[in-house]
Amino acid sequence: MPEITRFFGIIIRMYAEVGAPHHRPHFHAYYQEYIAIYAVDSVELIGGSLPRRQRRLVEAWAELRQNELLRNWNLLQAGHAPQKVSPLG
Repeated sequence: MPEITRFFGIIIRMYAEVGAPHHRPHFHAYYQEYIAIYAVDSVELIGGSLPRRQRRLVEAWAELRQNELLRNWNLLQAGHAPQKVSPLG
């Protein structure tokens, strides 16, 4: 799963299933033993969990980078490598 950024110990990745239908555009956030999945369009937690502070950081970052996240989602679904996204901070 390609890593698109990391900040404050949080790693953000996106997963692609080229040629197969996938759920709505989303990304995965990893922090220590926690994993959370966020929808790109609404920046809402749709699976997993993060500690409160990290959840807030990821949500703030995703709102700022929503267009870049959607662009990366489209690149991945078309079979292309994603572009790095600026971290928070």
